[in-house]
Amino acid sequence: MVHFGPPAEIFGVDGIIILVVVVLVLFGSTQIPKLARSLGSAQKEFKKGLEEGGSDDDAATKAVAQATPPAAVNRPAPAPVESNSDGTAGPPA
Repeated sequence: MVHFGPPAEIFGVDGIIILVVVVLVLFGSTQIPKLARSLGSAQKEFKKGLEEGGSDDDAATKAVAQATPPAAVNRPAPAPVESNSDGTAGPPA
């Protein structure tokens, strides 16, 4: 019988330490504060855009609902069926 060990942890304590070291090497210690600031401002702009978009959608929906009353459904009357002299319906043969 084959017995497998416990699943490997990808982001254990060792994985997080390695990830931090790789980020430091790639970006450098001077670029990380700039990166954090830009991520923070991007998040703030994103939330602001969501709030503005939601309020614009609500206002537009209310304005359209108030401006146009629901239209009544008008169905055309069925066309009259003409009968031939022999009593069948449709065009003359």
